[in-house]
Amino acid sequence: MQGNIGEGVAFEALSHPTRRAILQYLQAHPHASVNAIAGQFGVSRPAVSKHIKVLEAGGFISVSEAGRERLCAISGEGFRKITDWVNLYEQFWSTKLNRLIQLLDENEPQKQG
Repeated sequence: MQGNIGEGVAFEALSHPTRRAILQYLQAHPHASVNAIAGQFGVSRPAVSKHIKVLEAGGFISVSEAGRERLCAISGEGFRKITDWVNLYEQFWSTKLNRLIQLLDENEPQKQG
């Protein structure tokens, strides 16, 4: 697995509905074989293998060999990349909104008692 994947690769991995469905399946069925995954989605094993390669490149799953089977499990690296990206913008907007609140409070007319 490549280290230090970019968020673009992570977002690309999540862009296809079948790949998102594979991740949901793996939540309920950890260490599922490629054949088991292919059986759930009514697509060919080669098509599922391509989706798995994209998810693996995005850091969302890891693939291990068990005899003649390839087993897939959820991995956290891709999710961390997405979370880091979202947190960056959350911090940006939180700072902006806090500054707006401060400015509004400073400019609020004082109530006469």
